[in-house]
Amino acid sequence: MRPTGRLHLGNYVGALENWVHLQDDYENYHLVADWHTLTTDYEHTRQIPGNILEMVTDWIAAGIDPEKSPIFVQSSVKAHAELYLLLNMIVAKGRLERNPTLKDQVRDLELEDAVTAGHLTYPVLQAADIMMYKGEVVPVGEDQLPHIEVTRELARRFNNLYAPDAPVFPEPEGLLTRFPRLQGLDGRRMSKSLGNTILLADSPDEISAKLRKAVTDPQKVRKNDPGRPDVCLVFGYHQKFNEAETAEIRSGCESGALGCVDCKRRCAERIVEHLTPIHERRRDLEAHPARVIEVIAEGNRRANEVAALTMSEVHAAMGFGV
Repeated sequence: MRPTGRLHLGNYVGALENWVHLQDDYENYHLVADWHTLTTDYEHTRQIPGNILEMVTDWIAAGIDPEKSPIFVQSSVKAHAELYLLLNMIVAKGRLERNPTLKDQVRDLELEDAVTAGHLTYPVLQAADIMMYKGEVVPVGEDQLPHIEVTRELARRFNNLYAPDAPVFPEPEGLLTRFPRLQGLDGRRMSKSLGNTILLADSPDEISAKLRKAVTDPQKVRKNDPGRPDVCLVFGYHQKFNEAETAEIRSGCESGALGCVDCKRRCAERIVEHLTPIHERRRDLEAHPARVIEVIAEGNRRANEVAALTMSEVHAAMGFGV
């Protein structure tokens, strides 16, 4: 995940919550992708260290166990840069230009005349991030599946070129989450740059205040008006954080018996209940920031050990260092 500071509910539902559950089934590596921030925001590097601490604090508070699942910073494992360079040598420029996710980013950010080489090749850096730890499963949203395909192709090409008899890299699979997207409070994608988020660190009062301003079904103006839950983003929040009452919420909305004010209040209460353990752990970490720094340092050490072993195999397969 790119370090952009404190995380919001979209980050939690779309990725972080899933990572926590996966710790019971997989050996996980959690990478702070600080080099990836340079693809679209290379001018503001001085804010990255503080953003890393905020994001990792949210990770641990949400339930990532750093003893079980190393948390490390990409730029502190220099081998990522070397593997990225080597993989760039075996991928065609045209293949990267056809990446639909890149095309969407270029359009959304209006970068048609300003795409850097790093932005064009960031799927290769992402592939290096995955391949360095011989990743077999990568939890992603749907928009990231094309990147997983690039990684699979690069792993296959490397093995065919340099290690046909004893493949170095597995071909990873993408693992989609059940709730890949959570709308922002204004109905658009949830993003801090759009000012439409609920942060994991928000207080109960802040959560309630933000949710009161959330857009709902435009046809439901008054309490007794029948509503359409399936076009209301608040109902989507209920489906995630208040699953036990969704049938009741749907019935009350559709009949007009449940007004938007009460619906939002109940939703806010359920979100606060869900986040209370995270808030408690976060307060403890904020009081002891050295713990977060120690977690990152230990994660960097463990990641560097694995990366050194992988790169020794890469060097041997390619014939370097003879």
